[in-house]
Amino acid sequence: MGLSARRASLLQGRGLTLGGLFAAFWPQISVTWALTLIEVALFALIPLLIGRAIDGLIATDMAAFWMLAIVLAVLLLVATGRRLFDTRAYGVMRVSLGRALAERSKDRPVSTVNARLAMSRELVDFLETEAPESMTGVLQMLAAIAILSSFHPTLGLIAGAALVFMLAIYGLAHRRFYKINQLLNAQSEKQVSILETRSLPRLGAHLLALRKSEVRLSDTEALVYGLIFAGLLSLVLFNLWFATQNMTITAGTVFAVVTYSWEFVDGALFLPTTLQSLSRLSEITRRINQTEASE
Repeated sequence: MGLSARRASLLQGRGLTLGGLFAAFWPQISVTWALTLIEVALFALIPLLIGRAIDGLIATDMAAFWMLAIVLAVLLLVATGRRLFDTRAYGVMRVSLGRALAERSKDRPVSTVNARLAMSRELVDFLETEAPESMTGVLQMLAAIAILSSFHPTLGLIAGAALVFMLAIYGLAHRRFYKINQLLNAQSEKQVSILETRSLPRLGAHLLALRKSEVRLSDTEALVYGLIFAGLLSLVLFNLWFATQNMTITAGTVFAVVTYSWEFVDGALFLPTTLQSLSRLSEITRRINQTEASE
């Protein structure tokens, strides 16, 4: 048995899901996520260290400045190493998942298998890119809430309220995301068979159906993003106003408050994208794990 076949066998008897992939490839995923956590922790320290370095340099004390330099150097090494490892580890998963899906789809039409192979890669893409980004975003938000609360409880409370607001907005949109992705994926599965007919009218109708679903998906994304971003910008403005009007703090602390407020926004913006991806992946995993009897 070849190397790629042995790796594909790791998925034998498992569902082709995010959980199944994690169970089969947990050593590789654990390494990448551990490096991600270290990277996030170092990123979270930077605004605080910059604020201290500003105050230290003003007072001609270089200690905080050199601490900042050391953390930045370690961050560079960790970030570079993680990216080199990621490419290789997740490449193996894509090959293994594709082989497992093809093996289980021997009796399917080529058009369906082709579409599902493309869809299945999105599971690995999520583990490689969006899962670490969402981990980064969540940890960024939690670190920002904790540090803002250390400056003043009101700052952390407002950030927490913004997080609840975001989750509520997404909760209202989840079902719509799922239904639109269901229509889009069902249409995608027909593409190869439509191309084989060489019928321009059928191809035109197919492309138009894809476009309609994509526009509906994009419109929903834009509305959800706009509502969430409006709430997050309100958070930044409030924290800036509150810090300068209701607290006695140094220039370095003001910088840290504003920066951590923006760090919260930066981390939070990953959340709607990640949640939308989970809606799409829930539809994809249901589809690629279907049996003939269930269709």
